[in-house]
Amino acid sequence: MGSLPDLPTRGEKRKITNLGRFLRAWFKDNGREFPWREPGTGDYERICVEVLLQRTRAQTMAKIYEDFFARFPDWEEIAQTEEQDLGEFLKPLGLWRRRATGLKKLAAYAADRDGLFPGNEDELENVPGVGQYVSNAVLLFQHGQRKPLLDVNMARLIERYVRPRRLADIRHDPWLQSAAHWLVREGNPIETNWAALDFAARVCTPRLPRCKDCPIHSRCKHP
Repeated sequence: MGSLPDLPTRGEKRKITNLGRFLRAWFKDNGREFPWREPGTGDYERICVEVLLQRTRAQTMAKIYEDFFARFPDWEEIAQTEEQDLGEFLKPLGLWRRRATGLKKLAAYAADRDGLFPGNEDELENVPGVGQYVSNAVLLFQHGQRKPLLDVNMARLIERYVRPRRLADIRHDPWLQSAAHWLVREGNPIETNWAALDFAARVCTPRLPRCKDCPIHSRCKHP
């Protein structure tokens, strides 16, 4: 593994490009429906959802979506709410105390700036509650940049189809980071992200992947 290149080769980039094209076509008929994916949904809702989706299932988030955003229609409303009260809405997601603390800090920052976040990674590093994943979500949904929502699910899909990363932490593996960015360089980056996450959830699952039902299994590195 140590001899593998730190960035995708030309051949790997071609394979990742083809994966992205397949995923977007697959998504048209097979993508999951969630309220935050509805046309016209604002960047506040989409960024907030991505913050809350960490370490929870999308289906669980969908169950509280309407009630949560009816109670908290903007960042200011979250910022002005006591952590305990905010946590009551987040209990179904688990880790609710930690979520409430982090979300309230992020909301206070956003409320002071009319909901506008910095448009570059360096400045976003100084925003409370913003790690690499949320930073990419902000740049994707608010600033229209081609950023991947790279989590363990997208990582699993890319690694199975192309080849494994070298480093344990997906945030710091240069090959995987570059591969994920390459995945969203064509087409609609939001739809490409959603397609990758949905395919990983429905077909390329962590355990017992549905390889026999996978249209691209013959080109996949996964046994």
